[in-house]
Amino acid sequence: MAGERHVSRATLETIPGKDHQGTWGRKQEEYIADFCLVSKRALEESEYRLFRYHFLLGADWRLCSRKLGVDRGTFYHAVYRIQEKLGRIFRELEPYPLFPLTDYFYGPAKHTVSCLVSRPTVVPIRPPVNRPETGKKVA
Repeated sequence: MAGERHVSRATLETIPGKDHQGTWGRKQEEYIADFCLVSKRALEESEYRLFRYHFLLGADWRLCSRKLGVDRGTFYHAVYRIQEKLGRIFRELEPYPLFPLTDYFYGPAKHTVSCLVSRPTVVPIRPPVNRPETGKKVA
């Protein structure tokens, strides 16, 4: 069936803890709902109308400008403000940010170590070479 490829699967997610319980969910639908609800709460009514027309319904600037009664420059300035506002909110959302997607779908990485924290010591691949004329090792 053609419509089935757009339906996500229910997945079992483990919940951290001593019991290791699991919960069933549809992460894609949950993400879409969170994305829309956070956007609606964060934006003013006029911003949300533009967001809905342009980002959710996919209308181009001409249709949005005509529908909202604004010129092209005002439209794009509003789009940039919405992107900046929502980007910050999606990044700083607790307990799971909506961006980056891996943090939302898989939880934050807990065991990552930055390469700037500790530098590994350099181990040579080959042993030191002796100089043929003196027999001394070269460092």
